[in-house]
Amino acid sequence: MKHFLAILALLVLSGCAMMRGGPPLETVDRVDLERFAGLWYVIESMPTSLEEGAHDATEHYALREDGDIDITFRFREGAFDGPEEVLEMRGWVHDEQTRAEWRVSPFWPIRLAYLVLELDPDYGHTVIGHPSKRYVWIMSRKPTLDEEILERLREGLAAAGYDVSGIERVPQRPLSERDPSERDPSERGLPLD
Repeated sequence: MKHFLAILALLVLSGCAMMRGGPPLETVDRVDLERFAGLWYVIESMPTSLEEGAHDATEHYALREDGDIDITFRFREGAFDGPEEVLEMRGWVHDEQTRAEWRVSPFWPIRLAYLVLELDPDYGHTVIGHPSKRYVWIMSRKPTLDEEILERLREGLAAAGYDVSGIERVPQRPLSERDPSERDPSERGLPLD
């Protein structure tokens, strides 16, 4: 019930929110969904109410045979040893030309916009935004991201009209301190960084 109310509140806020300053958000030119699939660590975000206080937050994307995307958002509530929260969602490509604009549904009939604003050429980090400019997620394939990269990404968000003062760091433990089940299935058994 807690998740339902938080997502319902997000939907209402998103629908009622006035667009922040600056031009509409622009997505990247193209997303290779197969390369994008897998596990991403949430490094920083302008969180929804559901995510406040999240630790070890991750998003996992799995391509479905029907072309949709299974999305699993997982985090520890309030602390590294806090209770694990898991939200299963379905996504689909809204812009077939770029594949950088999706819709995400935590449950029917809610459909939230999901924009790939930045994507490293090696698919090592990404920035996901929302048209309201009230929510953003900076994610990496590892639990850390170089501070110079983060600063550049924040500068780009500010130029796009985001109030970057609302961006918060998401606490992430090193891989060596995590249970193997918390790693991407394709990477289990590989050496830890």
